[in-house]
Amino acid sequence: MRQQFSSAEGFLGALIGAAFGTVFVVVNSGDPLPAAAGWVLRALAVVALAAVVVLGVRAGGRPTLEGRPMFGPSYRVIVVGEVVLLVAGFFVLSLLDAPVQANVAWIATVVGLHFVALASAWKARAILVVGGVLTVLGVVGLALLGTPALPWVPFVSGVLSGVTLLGGSLYGVRRA
Repeated sequence: MRQQFSSAEGFLGALIGAAFGTVFVVVNSGDPLPAAAGWVLRALAVVALAAVVVLGVRAGGRPTLEGRPMFGPSYRVIVVGEVVLLVAGFFVLSLLDAPVQANVAWIATVVGLHFVALASAWKARAILVVGGVLTVLGVVGLALLGTPALPWVPFVSGVLSGVTLLGGSLYGVRRA
């Protein structure tokens, strides 16, 4: 017998991760990828998002904010810290005249750190893996900024981060 989804919070968390993962893939699947590869990646991301929704609903999850201890004070502090880091980082990147590709690398880094902090606050090791991978992908993208690999930063820090978020979300709903 299939176990009920552990909580609406878990489903909502997987849904949020999958939605952001889809956005990462859809926005960053352009050049230097061949156009056909970009469209295939976008389509697969949308299919993965749909799978998260279907699997989550079938497992009994409902995307709701009611009674959300996951979104308590520690969550709010982490999100405020994330917003501050994003804004400050964008400001610094603009002062440095960093190429536009730096933005997605910075976003991946900060979102990764956000998941690392959430893993600690929620005592959830699975989220730590996603956070660690996103952070590494963001840092690698930042390291590529001054190299001939600059055009690949959106793929490394954007597409691969999106795949990571989608994979983590699918893993979460499949365990339900």
